[in-house]
Amino acid sequence: MTEHTTPVAPPPRLTGARIDPTPVADERQALTESLDYFRRTFELKCAGLDPAQLSERSVPPSTLTLHGLLRHLTGCERWWFRIQFTGEDIPNLYYSDDDPEQDFTDLGGDVDEAFSLWHAECARSREIIAASSLEQTGTRRSTGEPFTLRWLMLRMIGEYARHIGQADLIRERIDGATGE
Repeated sequence: MTEHTTPVAPPPRLTGARIDPTPVADERQALTESLDYFRRTFELKCAGLDPAQLSERSVPPSTLTLHGLLRHLTGCERWWFRIQFTGEDIPNLYYSDDDPEQDFTDLGGDVDEAFSLWHAECARSREIIAASSLEQTGTRRSTGEPFTLRWLMLRMIGEYARHIGQADLIRERIDGATGE
């Protein structure tokens, strides 16, 4: 006797408009395109989810959520490009000395506004990159040490790549979606 089973549809795949970095490029183009590629990849990990899903925790006791990662990456864009590299005198986002983890733990506010703010910070970072040489330096507030725009772009590529790996797992847990 054979059992009849209903075929299970494969989980959805995340796809969307994303431009691969040019494989033969100068240093500036390679860094710029790679950073934008990872920004877009993170955005794809969040695509199609409602605010409640974006705020779903990964696995207890972790407080990691896609919404929290969005807030964290928004804060990183501002902190590194605007506050540390250009020296703008503006407040941190989603951070205080009293609650340094609030980007991950305090998920109040509108998710669409959080995405708008992230887009604005990314756009400002792109402007800073376009107006600066790779050798131009900023200063780390904590140590007073200089760093180049080149170093900063590599750091941000690493920041996004690390958090995209986390976002992959969170997204798969929420609705089974997988993809690059």
